[in-house]
Amino acid sequence: MGSASLTISRRLFVSGGIAAVATAFLPSIVAKLSAQEASLTGAQFRASGKTAKIQIRSLRGDLRFLMGSGGNVIVLPGADGLVAVDSGLATSEPQVKAALNAISPGPVRHLLNTHWHFDHTDGNQWMHRDGAVIIAHENTRKRMTQRQSIPAFSIDFEPSPVAALPTVLFSQSHELRLNEQRIVMRRYTPAHTDSDVSVFFENANVLHAGDAWFNGYYPFIDYDSGGSIDGMIAASSENLARTDAETLVLPGHGDVGRRIQLVSFYNMLVDVRGRVSELKKRGLPLPAAIAAKPTASYDRALSGGFVSPELFTSLVYRGV
Repeated sequence: MGSASLTISRRLFVSGGIAAVATAFLPSIVAKLSAQEASLTGAQFRASGKTAKIQIRSLRGDLRFLMGSGGNVIVLPGADGLVAVDSGLATSEPQVKAALNAISPGPVRHLLNTHWHFDHTDGNQWMHRDGAVIIAHENTRKRMTQRQSIPAFSIDFEPSPVAALPTVLFSQSHELRLNEQRIVMRRYTPAHTDSDVSVFFENANVLHAGDAWFNGYYPFIDYDSGGSIDGMIAASSENLARTDAETLVLPGHGDVGRRIQLVSFYNMLVDVRGRVSELKKRGLPLPAAIAAKPTASYDRALSGGFVSPELFTSLVYRGV
């Protein structure tokens, strides 16, 4: 990927508006940052969860979602107990518990993981300790049992505790009927990672797309976890096939949206892939491809997150 993509620069870290770490953890390390870059550990990212502010937002019917600690979390209350999609950062346990209790008293009984990344699974252990059965794609458990690295952000993760691991696994799809909802988990074409799944609440027509969709930001593609730009495009096509104009779609990061935003995201991916592919075919090395600014027409709308135009270009370049 080249040195330009292997670390988080100070500018990118400060601009990471969708990541809780970019605001909650920044004050404690800014004095240690060099003028250009900083390498962070999983433990440092998790520390941000201690001061995370959790927002409770409505979706449709009884469905709610929580923003503020890691990836977006869907919560469905009902007679079968709380159902959660993703668990946020472990260090946000007190705030997340308070938010859950505000929705409905009682622990989470079913926890569904959209993929393995720590900002979506770090709270698994405490939710399981409180009684949750954890359900995920088989690759989520596989990656959580092994040491993982994300070189793009210079982060390493040790294997997760046994209590954090999913125990109900599937390879392609899994269906649940809980709290008067038919809930379908379906594997994506390996996209953001090779463990991505969507979670569709069919009765409510609400889809949690996990990190197969970033709403309003350039997405991160984790090639070291089996992701790719072509996979992201395929997953975006799958999202379009599963939704209609009335579907509420929750991204892994960003605000809730609808199909029209999915269309824009798909078109951006296809367009930028085409531009970067042409630059690479012309023999341009990565620095020159970045300098050509193939994302320029989208930068104003999408560069406010923790993936800069330069990093996104490097990720696309790697896959074409």
